[in-house]
Amino acid sequence: MIGAVWQRARRFAQREDGVATLEFVLTFPAMMMILLSSIEVGMMTLNHSGLERAMDLTVRDIRLSTGTAPQYDEIKDRICQRAGFIKDCGNNLKLEMVQVDPRDWVGVSREATCTDASKEVQPKTTFKNDAKDNELMILRACAKIKPIFPTTGLGKKIKKDGAGQYALVSTSVFVQEPR
Repeated sequence: MIGAVWQRARRFAQREDGVATLEFVLTFPAMMMILLSSIEVGMMTLNHSGLERAMDLTVRDIRLSTGTAPQYDEIKDRICQRAGFIKDCGNNLKLEMVQVDPRDWVGVSREATCTDASKEVQPKTTFKNDAKDNELMILRACAKIKPIFPTTGLGKKIKKDGAGQYALVSTSVFVQEPR
């Protein structure tokens, strides 16, 4: 009886049909995870580069338009108009503008203040737009984005808030031009 079991096991081990199926079953999940993570990284990069470009153009406008002090909503609208790929930008973008002294440096906090759709609405953050001439200003924007594949690969591993969104942060520094 034991000899029959060994004989069947030996015959099964010598068979070669089904080998391609085994390779497919072992490699397909890994290949799909790499593919889906690549798509996620591509969209993340597209959104972040759009936010960076919008910030650069908006800060350039602020620097060149001397004599005016744009308000929070105006700056936010300009950034949202230029950052085309960020969905629902008006609700998912939060700005922070801080005046700093370059001779007595106290930078901004490491954690950017962002929106969180799972919590109650938070008031506006620090936003100081009444700087004097030649003062150093830091403008930081935080946009919240939903991952494309939240349960797979990178979309699963990235740090998200309670609503399942991750933060894209862009920071720009400029000097308030003389009026």
